[in-house]
Amino acid sequence: MDTLNLTGMLSGAGLVGILLGFALTTLLRRRAHGRAIKEAEEILQQARQEASQRQKEAELAAREQLQEARHRADRELRRKQSNLTRKQLAQEKSAKKLGHRGEELDRRGEELESRASQQSQREEKVGEREEELKLILVEQATRLERISGIGREEARRLLMENVGRETRFEAARMAREIREETQKHADQEAQKIMALAIERSASEFSTSRTSSTIVIPDEKVKGRLIGHEGKNIKAFEAASGMQLVIDETPGQVVISGFHPIKREIARLTLEKLIKDGNIHPQRIEETLRKMRKKVNGIMRRAGEEALKELGIRRVHPEIVKLLGRLHYRTSYGQNVLQHSKEVGYLTGIMAVELGMDEKMGRRAGLLHDIGKAIDYEREGTHPEIGEELARRYGEPDIVVNAIASHHEDCEVISPISVLVSAADALSGARPGARRRTLADYIRRVEKLEEIASSFKGVSESYAIQAGRELRVIARHQELSDEESELLASDIAHRIEAEVDYPGKIRVTVIREMWARATVH
Repeated sequence: MDTLNLTGMLSGAGLVGILLGFALTTLLRRRAHGRAIKEAEEILQQARQEASQRQKEAELAAREQLQEARHRADRELRRKQSNLTRKQLAQEKSAKKLGHRGEELDRRGEELESRASQQSQREEKVGEREEELKLILVEQATRLERISGIGREEARRLLMENVGRETRFEAARMAREIREETQKHADQEAQKIMALAIERSASEFSTSRTSSTIVIPDEKVKGRLIGHEGKNIKAFEAASGMQLVIDETPGQVVISGFHPIKREIARLTLEKLIKDGNIHPQRIEETLRKMRKKVNGIMRRAGEEALKELGIRRVHPEIVKLLGRLHYRTSYGQNVLQHSKEVGYLTGIMAVELGMDEKMGRRAGLLHDIGKAIDYEREGTHPEIGEELARRYGEPDIVVNAIASHHEDCEVISPISVLVSAADALSGARPGARRRTLADYIRRVEKLEEIASSFKGVSESYAIQAGRELRVIARHQELSDEESELLASDIAHRIEAEVDYPGKIRVTVIREMWARATVH
């Protein structure tokens, strides 16, 4: 009985527990459902608020865009209105100008009509005066023939002779004015002279003075010099500034270029590269730097030796360098440094004989062509460049003047300058010194004198300074001063057309009249 009661009680308790658990679960589910509904309502409310906010922002942005578009449209409209206003004002101004011009044209037309009327009246008066003058001239001619006893044809001949003389005088004056005007165009004349010099230079001389030939031991060297896709030859030409000519000529390559110092550096570099056999762009640049230092040292030593040979001291270091550069400079085939030393020696000898300063003479003679050291790098003649360099580096005024005047480009202030000019001519005219032989000089001098003597009114002619100057003695009875100027111009044109000459030739016509009277 007790067991049954206990079992019943336990069964009832379990049923109560089940009911309580179900109720609790139901209650928890309802609470969770309520919270979920509440959270969903909150999320929905938040979404509605965000949507409303975004809608407001979109409406605001649209209003701003609309407002900006309206502003742009207003500005564009105002701009177009302003342009239209300006155009209207310009059109009105142009219309006013056209109106004024029309009035001006009308006024000028009236003036032209008035002038035409006056001109016709003047022409009528002139016609009447011409008729009167014709009658007067006929009457005067008749009287002159009766008084002078000379016929009309004879008078016409005399008149033509007088007019011819006056015309030649006028032509001489015009020629002088033309020459003066021509001197103002020195650049054009310089280009012409250079073109003529290039045309008249022999091709073999140009080749020998602008190229260096390198002998190679093997034809395979040409391939190494060119390199893969031409890298080596391009690097060599870019670094040296010279052109490397590699053609089918066996056993040699050629370095071509006008700069003598750069060409010498390139020659030494190429010989070094061929000897070593190691040829590539980096090695080319390294060897060029070494050879450049070597050539600079050679030039410095050459300048120092030249000064030492002539016993010249206290010279600016830059002048020494420039003297050394002349070691690689040639003029008409003559080495300029050797020529300068010869001029220095000759000037010093002549200075001693005349009782002048020997050292100053040697200094001026040695430095007279110093401008040729850089004349291919700067504009101007070598006397002008040399004069500037000498002044810059503190040379005496006598030396500066000798440099500037040794080709008679300026006034001489010292006898030393005259001696330098004479020594320069002697050194250049020495047989074998320059490209032309003594026979060439003799033929040219004879040709110059022959041309000058062929003109009417020439008494004598002399070619001096190795053919650089032609002096012509004119007969004063046959030529006037104006005709002498014409004679100089005619001789110069004839020489230019018929004679092959280097540099320039100065033609000087001398006309002198001596009046003598004897008293008994």
